[in-house]
Amino acid sequence: MSSRTLTLIDDGQPVTIDAVVNGDSIRLSTGALEEALGWELKPEGLCRGDTCVPVRDRAALVRDEGIDLAALARLLDRPLATEAEAGVAVLGASAGDRASRLASMEAPDFTLPDLDGRLHSLRDQRGKKTLLIAWASW
Repeated sequence: MSSRTLTLIDDGQPVTIDAVVNGDSIRLSTGALEEALGWELKPEGLCRGDTCVPVRDRAALVRDEGIDLAALARLLDRPLATEAEAGVAVLGASAGDRASRLASMEAPDFTLPDLDGRLHSLRDQRGKKTLLIAWASW
């Protein structure tokens, strides 16, 4: 078990925090959890702003060394990828968020240059018929 600096990536934004790493297990202090993700552990559950998620098994989430990151990801229904040796953890979007984005039938906005270097955003094409071709080698 060792204390170390960890890069936690949430919603594409990296945050550097202190964590306790024990094998593949990563634990965050309640202060680091609030600083990095905005979640605060309260008697009514895990809260961010007005949203609270009930914590039924508090012992699985909170240990002596802090809040278990894998248990937190399960509680929030978010995928988690970790590489403890490299000091990196990535929280993905929840299944509910992904499902609602797919159900909206609205593509996420992005901006890319054309061959002349002019930038074009997908949002500029809203309301117009647009053909978007994507290709990947895999």
